[in-house]
Formats: sequence, structure tokens, C-alpha cells
Amino acid sequence: MANRTIFVAGATGDTGGAAALELLHAGERVRTLVRTKSDRSERLEAQGVEIVVGDLSDIDDVCGALDGIYSAYFVFPIESGGVSASAYFAQAARETKVSAIVNMSQISARREAKSHAARDHWISERVFDWSGTPVTHLRPTFFAQWLTYPGQVANIKTDGVLRLPFGDGRHAPIAAEDQGRVIAAVLRNPAPHAGKIYPLYGPVEMNHYEIAFEMSKALGREITYQPIDLELFKKRLGSDAKFSDTFAQHLMSVAVDYQSGVFAGTNTLVKDLTGTPPMTVEAFVRKHAAMFD
Repeated sequence: MANRTIFVAGATGDTGGAAALELLHAGERVRTLVRTKSDRSERLEAQGVEIVVGDLSDIDDVCGALDGIYSAYFVFPIESGGVSASAYFAQAARETKVSAIVNMSQISARREAKSHAARDHWISERVFDWSGTPVTHLRPTFFAQWLTYPGQVANIKTDGVLRLPFGDGRHAPIAAEDQGRVIAAVLRNPAPHAGKIYPLYGPVEMNHYEIAFEMSKALGREITYQPIDLELFKKRLGSDAKFSDTFAQHLMSVAVDYQSGVFAGTNTLVKDLTGTPPMTVEAFVRKHAAMFD
């Protein structure tokens, strides 16, 4: 372990950050790539992560970041440019002889996806498959972190209501912390997982009425779910300057997918791969309860 370095993209984000810390705790050396130095990158550096400044969309930057790397995690935000960044990463990994890649995709990734981002994730998977470097694809359902997005938190603080266009659809929310443990486990011992596609879920499939009930237990006050129609959701997305057109189009499309059951299901993969079961919604909300105060 001491003589190898593992690369983690997005280490200032949710899954990458969780994976980086898990690897550090296991005694691995970790490197990441950031566009600019920030408070988050400085905290990572203080914890022992090697920080390289550059851009995932620049193949020369990626080659430099992957030089001497044992295995590498790739994740790209739900924005335009994901396919080209995947191609650059795949080529850079090939040139620098990285032994394995863990690629963050999503449960809705498929050829016929209406979401441009979900379809691009499917194409990115194929790019990695063609690259010749062993790859493991992760396809998580909706993150538990979705509950902590600013819009959701604001509604919960104001009147205790989740307002989403998901009808009676179901999924098993999975925390980024649990995904980070899976990412770290595969990066440390990639060979058994090469060529695999792992759908990742939390422990219990539920609808948003049940999710709101679990949140109520965790926060000690009543939280309710109020389904809204897609048109109202679209208006809210359009009025929110934080959402790009790409991300808004993705959310509108996956809201339909969600009601059609695309995000449903559960399995034991998190426990099988890491030895520890994933967090429940109640445990996740308790852990992040300060955000809702």
C-alpha cells in the first residue's frame, strides 16, 4: 500500500470526498485533481491528499494527474462535456498504464434515456469499455444527499414539506458515504470487479411518503411529502439560477423515469463489497440533522 497512489476525481464532492477519506483511513496515498485551490481542497491537503490543479476536460492535465497512479476513480458532474471528459480520462489512463478504473454512472444510464445526461453516462460507459483498461461501472439510484439540497432543506425548514414530482414511485436512497466505501474497496482490489456493472441502493425501498416519515423520526418533528406535477416542477427549475439547462433537463426526464420504476429496487451489494450495510434514511438524516435546524 505504501508504495502506490490511488487517484480520486471529485474529491471535493460527495462520493469522491467519501472515497478519498476511506482510502486515507486504509493507509493508501491519494491524489486528486481540482480546477482551483479552495477551502475544501486545503482541508483535503491537510488530511493528506495530494492536490493537483488542472481540468478533467484537458487531456494533458489528466495525463499529469494519472502519472504513476495504481487505480483511478472517475466522476463528472451532470453537465455537458461528460463524454469528452470520459474519453480523455480513458486515453490518459491507457497512456499512463493505470491498472483499473472505477466509473461513476447512474441507474438511469441507457441507450434510450430521455435525459441527455443519462444517455451520455451510458455512452461514457461504452467508451471506458473500449479503452482496454479494466473498468467497473457504478450505477447508484437517487442519493440520500438529494434530501439535503438547498431547495429541499429550505422547504423542510419553512413548513416541513417535501415537494417533488415523484408521485408514488419508489427507490432505496443511498448515501454518498456508503458509495465512497464501495469505491474505495474496488479501487484497492480492482481485479475481481473488472467488467462488472454494480447497481447501488440503500437498504430499504420506499416512496416519498415513507421517506418523509423516516425524516420525521430523525428530526423529531412532522415532515410530509406533497407530490407536485411536472409543469410546476419545471417552472421552479427554470426560476432557479443554480440549475443549468443540462441539469434541469435531466431532472425533468428522470422524474418521469422515477414514476416508471427505473430507480426502484434494492440489493446487498454495499454490504457484500464493504462488509457494512448502507445507512437507512433515518440514520442519514440524523447524521446531517444540523442542516435542517
